[in-house]
Amino acid sequence: MDSSTKRWIRLVVNGKAVADPKLRPAISQIREQGHRVEVRVTWEAGDAARFAAEAAEERVDVVVAAGGDGTVNEVAGGMLSAAVSPGTALAVIPYGTANDFATGMGLLKGNPLKSLSLAAEGVATPIDIGKVNDRIFVNVTSGGFGAEVTANTPPRLKKALGGAAYSLMGVVTAAKMNPYECHFAGADGVDHQASLLLMAVGNGRQCGGGYEVTPQARLNDGLLDVVVVHDIDVQQFGLVLNELLNLTAETNQFVTYRQVPSFSLQSSRPLQLSLDGEPYLDTRFEFEVLPKAIPFILGPKAPLTIDSEQ
Repeated sequence: MDSSTKRWIRLVVNGKAVADPKLRPAISQIREQGHRVEVRVTWEAGDAARFAAEAAEERVDVVVAAGGDGTVNEVAGGMLSAAVSPGTALAVIPYGTANDFATGMGLLKGNPLKSLSLAAEGVATPIDIGKVNDRIFVNVTSGGFGAEVTANTPPRLKKALGGAAYSLMGVVTAAKMNPYECHFAGADGVDHQASLLLMAVGNGRQCGGGYEVTPQARLNDGLLDVVVVHDIDVQQFGLVLNELLNLTAETNQFVTYRQVPSFSLQSSRPLQLSLDGEPYLDTRFEFEVLPKAIPFILGPKAPLTIDSEQ
């Protein structure tokens, strides 16, 4: 996609974001620059995916997900479901509570004109998409007791807690719970058992409002970064926090960090996952990477492989 040409842009705006007084002037300014900008506003579940699929099938140049991580996830899923090869690019205007994916690539909430200008002028880079069973994730899937906190905490309390405290709450909750007995099977044929408290599978790096759960993840390396926190007792809580700050240390006893293209997970009881913030409950999960599945207009801090940064 030539960054100098005028683009056909379609915004898929989460219904909660339309009240932003900065959004309409931003759209008008981009239109004045000669770009064709169309707007679709979501009203009910499934709208974002449907609007995105329609845009991809019409070969719109750029679909802009104006919302939080869940909106980005739904728009990406809609684009992948379209009956055409991926040619339409995806971009983001962050409007959610955490906006972990957008924040992780340097796009901050509160400046829709800056984000929309990037969508109109930026260069698209194909990125990987994570998949678990029949669901996708663009950024991070978390699992275990942290995900249970996410699924069961009212939105107002999530906002009041903030990102860092909210993540810590998940760890503290996990320290008081019985672990999930899980069987992992890797693509390399290596199987192992784990008493799992918390886990994260990253295509991107951060979740929970800014915490880098998978700090070595890159969006186009064809790998998933997997972090598992194993069973502990309260007396070992300090050690676990230290290992979480040093994820790749060879001396770690309670936290493991791996990079793999795929793996399967069988849990002894239903395991709560959070896929880009959206809840998903099951006992068996097949994780894989869809390599370079969607062209994405990324922010200036997006974690990419060295080849793409040059």
